[in-house]
Amino acid sequence: MVTPVFGSAAVDEARSRIRRSSPITCDWCRETGVDAIHGFALEQGSWKGDDVFLARGMPGSIVVSKRFAHFVARHGFTNMRLIPTEEYVWDPLARGPA
Repeated sequence: MVTPVFGSAAVDEARSRIRRSSPITCDWCRETGVDAIHGFALEQGSWKGDDVFLARGMPGSIVVSKRFAHFVARHGFTNMRLIPTEEYVWDPLARGPA
């Protein structure tokens, strides 16, 4: 069983393609409505080595480390789909990238 932590890692808004419904007003939680995601990146230095975590500014998406992805591949887990953050797309209303 894995419980993701709400970690220190934060989304890098300048390097990410996220369409938000409102501006970020809290720099810690960075919670806003997200209309579409077309890849994202984490701020340099914000990730502290957690293997399974929730990134600040990326509500509802569980992020894992490369070490965890290698663990999944090594043990042949098939009940999850891992997507590189820069390739992750979620756009239910087809609004396109930010």
